Amino acid sequence: MNSGRWNELLSQGKGPKLHWFPEGVSVSELAAVLTGMANGEGGVVLLGIAPRSGQVQGVRDADSLLDVVFQSALLVDPPLVLPIPQVQKVEDKKILSVVVPPGLPHAYHLEGRYLIREGERTEPLPPRRLRELMMKRGVLQFEVQAPDGASLDDIDLDQVTAYREALNLPPDEPVESLLTRRGCLREVNGELRPSYAGLLLFGSHPQQWMPSATILAARFSGRTISDQFVKQEMRGALPQQLRQAEAFVRDQLRSVVRLAGLTRQETPEYPLEAVRELLVNAVAHRDYNQGGDSIHLHIFADRLEVHSPGGLPGPVTLENLLEARFSRNPIIAQVLSDMGYVERLGYGLNRVVAVLRQNNLPAPKFEETAGVFSVTLFAAPLDERDQPIYQFSMRRDFDLNPRQELALGYLATHKRLTNSDYQELCPNVSPETLRRDLADLVDEGILLKMGSKRGTYYILK
Repeated sequence: MNSGRWNELLSQGKGPKLHWFPEGVSVSELAAVLTGMANGEGGVVLLGIAPRSGQVQGVRDADSLLDVVFQSALLVDPPLVLPIPQVQKVEDKKILSVVVPPGLPHAYHLEGRYLIREGERTEPLPPRRLRELMMKRGVLQFEVQAPDGASLDDIDLDQVTAYREALNLPPDEPVESLLTRRGCLREVNGELRPSYAGLLLFGSHPQQWMPSATILAARFSGRTISDQFVKQEMRGALPQQLRQAEAFVRDQLRSVVRLAGLTRQETPEYPLEAVRELLVNAVAHRDYNQGGDSIHLHIFADRLEVHSPGGLPGPVTLENLLEARFSRNPIIAQVLSDMGYVERLGYGLNRVVAVLRQNNLPAPKFEETAGVFSVTLFAAPLDERDQPIYQFSMRRDFDLNPRQELALGYLATHKRLTNSDYQELCPNVSPETLRRDLADLVDEGILLKMGSKRGTYYILK
C-alpha cells in the first residue's frame, strides 16, 4: 500500500466504513464488525494496527491471521463470501486488509444478532431498520404482503380478464386461481386477500392502500424547475399509469431533425423506446415500501430525468447495474413481463444505452442519492441538431456506397470522423476496405484528411 493511500485511509478515522484491530483480534470481535459492515455499505478492516493510536504494529504471522478472518466470515450467518484478504506493507511492516464489498445479497446475523455499523461502533439493528434491510436485500418482500382491510372487491375484474386473455388462457380459468399462482392473492386466516402486488397490478383504487404509488410527470420550459410547467399525475394500476405516462411523453417531447444516412428525419428529442424502458424499469423495481414519494418524470430543455424511490436493490450497484439480474419486486416484474412491458430477467437499462447510442445521443447518467435511483437522458447539443445538411447528392459523378453514405451522415452531425468511429459504424467490414472508402472520399474532394498516423481524422471539406 503506497503512503498516499495509507494516509487517505487513516485520515478518514474509524467509522462505519473503516475499522482496525491489532494482530490479536478475536474471531468474535472481527465477526461482529464484518457483520455490521455487510449489513451496511461495506467497508475495510485493517489488521495489525494499534487500537487507539492507529499506529502500525504490523503482523508477524499473516497465515494465522488469515485463518482468523476465514473463521470470522464462517461464523456469520449466512457465511460471508469476501475477497481474499491482502497482505500489504506500510512503513516496512505487514498489515492485513479485509474488504467487505457494498451491496451484498443477504441480511447477515451473528448468533441471532443482526448488527449494523453506527459511527465507530457496531450496534444491534432496531426492528424497523431490520425489516427495511430484509426488504432491500430481498429476504422479506413487501409485494407479497396483504394489507389489512383489502378484499377481492378491491380487484378490477376487467383488468384481470384482459390479463387472462393476454396469456391465452381459457375463459373459464378461475381468476382466483390465476391470481393466486401469480402471487397477487394470498390466503390470510382462511380467506383470499389481495397482496400489495395484486392491488398495484389489478386494483380498482391502489392509491387507497399506497398513496405514493403514482408517477408525477412535468415538462419545464427551461433547464431548471420553475413556475412554468405542464404537470400530470398518473394514478390507477401500474399498467394504466404506464399508458398515461407514455401518452404524456408523446405529447410533451419536442421534435428535432436528425440525419438517417443522408435523409433528414423528424424524430422526438429522446427515443420513445428509451423513455418507455426507464418508466417501466421505475414502476417494476421501485421500493413501494418507501412511502411518501412518487416516481418523478422531469423533462427540461436539455435533459430528461426519471427518479425512482428506493436505492438499487440487493447486490445491484452503479458499477454492475447493466449486467446484474435482481428484482426487488419479482411478482410485479413477472406480470408486467406477461403483459409485454418488461423482460423478466433484465432491467432494460442496457437497452436504453444501446438505443441512445444508435441515435447518436450522449450516454445516460445513473445516480443513487439519498435512497433515490435516478437516470438522466441528455439532449443532443443544439450545434449538432442544427448542423446544415450537406448536398452530397449533387455530386453526380461519384457514386457513394452505403458505408460512405453512413460516414457522411455521421459527419453531418459530428465535427470529425476517426478510423475507430468508422469501424464502429461498420463493425463487420475489414479495416482495409474502410481505409479505401475514406481515401476515395478524400480523392473526390468530399473529405479532408487531418493529422497523421494514430492521430488521423477526417472532416467535411
